[in-house]
Amino acid sequence: MATPLKLQQGQVWQQGEEFLRIVQLTRQEVEYKSMTNLATKDGTHHNTSKKEFCRLIKKATLRTDLAPVTKG
Repeated sequence: MATPLKLQQGQVWQQGEEFLRIVQLTRQEVEYKSMTNLATKDGTHHNTSKKEFCRLIKKATLRTDLAPVTKG
């Protein structure tokens, strides 16, 4: 059985050639940015429910080698 992961703001998930970074996390919604190149940070913002986001990243890999982006 897989270990459950806790979603956190700043996490980066990789699915194929696409990177998904959690920008803002609330109780029921996730705002994330979809990018193909992390260096340029060019991408599009999306809002979805936590349930849909979890379905989206089901086959994605959490990139723990990338430091979370913090503001301030």
